[in-house]
Amino acid sequence: FPAKPTDTKPKQTGQEKGSGTGGVLALLGAKSWNEVGLDSSNLTIPQRQRKTRGFNLQHANGGIAGYLDDLDEKQIIATCKHYIANNAETNRYGENYDPTRQDLGEYYLPPFKACMRDVGSGSLMCAYNAALGVPMCANEYFQEDILRDCGAVGYIFTDHEFVDNATAAAAVAMNAGTDLNCGNTYNNLVEAVQNGWTSESRIDEALDRLYNALFTVGFFDGQEEYSNLSWSDVNLPSSQALAYKAAWEGITLIKNDGLLPLQSEPARVALIGPYGNATEQLQGIYAGVAPYLVSPLQAASAQWSSVDYAVGTQINASSTENFTEAINMASSADLVVYLGGLDSTVERETIDRPTLAWPGNQLDLINELSDLDKPLVVVQFGGGQVDDSPLLANDNVKALLWAGYPGQEGGNAIVDVMTGKQSPAGRLTTTQYPAEFANQVGLFNPDLRPNENESYPGRTYKWYIGSAVIPFGYGLHYTDFDFEWADHSRMHHKIPIHALGLQRLKPHHGHERSGPMDTKAFTTLSACIKNVGSRASDYVGLLFLSTMDAGPAPYPKKWLVSYSRAHDIQAGASATIDLPVELGWLARANEEGDLVVYSGHYTFSLDIDAKISFDFELFGEPLVVDTLAKRGSYNFTVPVYPQSNGLIAG
Repeated sequence: FPAKPTDTKPKQTGQEKGSGTGGVLALLGAKSWNEVGLDSSNLTIPQRQRKTRGFNLQHANGGIAGYLDDLDEKQIIATCKHYIANNAETNRYGENYDPTRQDLGEYYLPPFKACMRDVGSGSLMCAYNAALGVPMCANEYFQEDILRDCGAVGYIFTDHEFVDNATAAAAVAMNAGTDLNCGNTYNNLVEAVQNGWTSESRIDEALDRLYNALFTVGFFDGQEEYSNLSWSDVNLPSSQALAYKAAWEGITLIKNDGLLPLQSEPARVALIGPYGNATEQLQGIYAGVAPYLVSPLQAASAQWSSVDYAVGTQINASSTENFTEAINMASSADLVVYLGGLDSTVERETIDRPTLAWPGNQLDLINELSDLDKPLVVVQFGGGQVDDSPLLANDNVKALLWAGYPGQEGGNAIVDVMTGKQSPAGRLTTTQYPAEFANQVGLFNPDLRPNENESYPGRTYKWYIGSAVIPFGYGLHYTDFDFEWADHSRMHHKIPIHALGLQRLKPHHGHERSGPMDTKAFTTLSACIKNVGSRASDYVGLLFLSTMDAGPAPYPKKWLVSYSRAHDIQAGASATIDLPVELGWLARANEEGDLVVYSGHYTFSLDIDAKISFDFELFGEPLVVDTLAKRGSYNFTVPVYPQSNGLIAG
């Protein structure tokens, strides 16, 4: 499957991927799978994205929630990671972050609550870094007072220098609630018990939880459904179709000057660039062995009668020795497709990109190709974004697609989108910042809100006050749509806040349920999407909320509260999408990090440019829908050396 969902996929697609992945891993005997990588509560440092980074917070309640729900459905134990503030790869083993309580409650914590509290994922991995002065795997406040965990322990001693030795590191991590160590630091637990730094009862508690987790996936009693699986159950036609569907659904059309979809077969096609004949590159990092990999060259050769390929340059190269071959090949072509961007040589675990610009000399080659005045399509790969300003400003670059890491069916998906067999409807899941953004914000600064006095522009689409190259949620189509609210008569324009606490909880699997206040249903808006163009297409409806007077200043520009995907809307036809909104998505965090629904004026808007909008007012006393636990005094059994002043006791 694609390594990164590059659009706002419906929950159904996430469930299908989770079910398929979980079944295969159950066959392989991998009862715990530590590669879900739900990283949305980590700050989206643009230089840092390596594969699955950069999800919007709302995404955790949509496709990702569906993915985890089916993945964890008595097949394997899904692990959400890295908890919390695992913002940068640089110095990740020793860095400390001090997010404000407001940012913790509103941004960093909600996805992990969705993962553990709402979806019920079976495991959590603590981050390598420290937060509020204490390494996360030894951080009792975050792990015991807020959430549970599963993680890596060794760096508490080796890089953070929080304690004096590995035995002390094992003790403080075990006492903080870290049940499992993925390294060898817990080999020191016997000595830690002998020293009186931890206890056998605490180790028994950890073992109880670990064995109970294994019971939930039938580790001891067997499961006939999965024990009867064989290799014939892997790489089924249904799995191949799902991989293809996930790949093309995720492709995002960023620029199109009328070239795409191609109206006729080009007599000769030139594929240029480091991804032109890519196979394993299409998977990103940490991918398993794919049953097959369809490169762009393979797919193009199957589609068109005459296809040539030249690499031209590598991802991060400075040499131009292969430019001439690429230019000569493109000169005789009727269609030129450049395929490049990012790969694991510049974005992966342990490294951050030094710049947000296109790496190496790729832009130089694209510029020379554009000077040929041939129809030119650029296909951009990678988990992160690069500054596409030069491509957007270049009139000879006729189309720009973002494909992410599209997986084993990536080549077919790209070619089919170009020819119009599939119509793109993907959306960017991150803001594309200008290259200078990397110099405006510190790599280790976790603050989200802008500070104009310090020339700090803020982070994320909610707070960034600069001019984005391409905004979060952007994506073009091959057709045009008209929009109207299908029925908002049930939505009142003035709503008393005290009535919100009486709302029912959103049904789960068709049944009413009890649960936290923030998961209660607020409303469901329905939008009618009419295809007024000439081509069938999907449409992803993004519902944003904004306010300029509710809660504490400063106010976010807007925030995503719901989304839904309508499939295959035929030309001239209409489709209705339902956009449910939970009470928690109305809330903003106060200075203590509590989520509060405030009185004030609000606006729902559909899509990034507010195709249609709906205004309403909440009045009355504020309603707290979730509280952030207060930090206590944590007394350690060994000497500790916190990385922030005055944040812990003991």
